[in-house]
Amino acid sequence: MSATNEFKVTQMADNGRTIQLTMVENVSTEPISQKQMIIDNVAKKLDADTKEHVMPLLEAILQAQPTVNIKTYQQTQITVAMPKSRYESIDRPQVGDLIGIDFRKI
Repeated sequence: MSATNEFKVTQMADNGRTIQLTMVENVSTEPISQKQMIIDNVAKKLDADTKEHVMPLLEAILQAQPTVNIKTYQQTQITVAMPKSRYESIDRPQVGDLIGIDFRKI
């Protein structure tokens, strides 16, 4: 199985002979509120009649709680160290540049 993913360079360290790149997966995520996750999960567990009675109460309780936004996807982070010649052969990516990486089991 193979998958090519885009990674964004977030950090770069150059010690003269080797280059170390730290990258995170280039995925756009939308924040979702903790309140909305609670409401959605409770709504899944209730039948229509119970939902009609419980949901207004739950929404009133949660209205008093602070809104906490959370990410819905945990990004993969990788760090790669390579000789400077290899780094130069891949067009010298800088912080903020995108890199395609092919993952596969050999």
